Amino acid sequence: MQVSPPDTSDQTAEALPLAAVLSCPQVLTKRRDFIAASKARRQGTKGLMLQGRARGDDDPQIRVGFTCSKKVGNAVARNRAKRRLRAIAFEILPREAQSGWDYVLIGRHQATAQRDFTDLKSDLSYALTKVHG
Repeated sequence: MQVSPPDTSDQTAEALPLAAVLSCPQVLTKRRDFIAASKARRQGTKGLMLQGRARGDDDPQIRVGFTCSKKVGNAVARNRAKRRLRAIAFEILPREAQSGWDYVLIGRHQATAQRDFTDLKSDLSYALTKVHG
């Protein structure tokens, strides 16, 4: 017996309100976007480093990327740090980020993976105010 996937025709981007589509950040995957963000504004905190830039195009979408160097630790530690960065980004950015911006969150050695989650969220909020400021 073959099972068909559920019908998602009414869940496309056109069916969702524009605010719902824009509030969910799109993930950066292209190297050129990471490089462009690295040349823009940045703000460091105890738990992470935030880089942000206004794209200057007509797309109001918020885009975000995540990275951790090998200084953070082995693959397990880097993946844990990136999971935590993703969790705070998708919680904080829809409320506090500016539309039309790209953000890159960079994990810090022995801080991102071990810092208290509420402190990590407040670090991102603080960094956003400084990058926009």
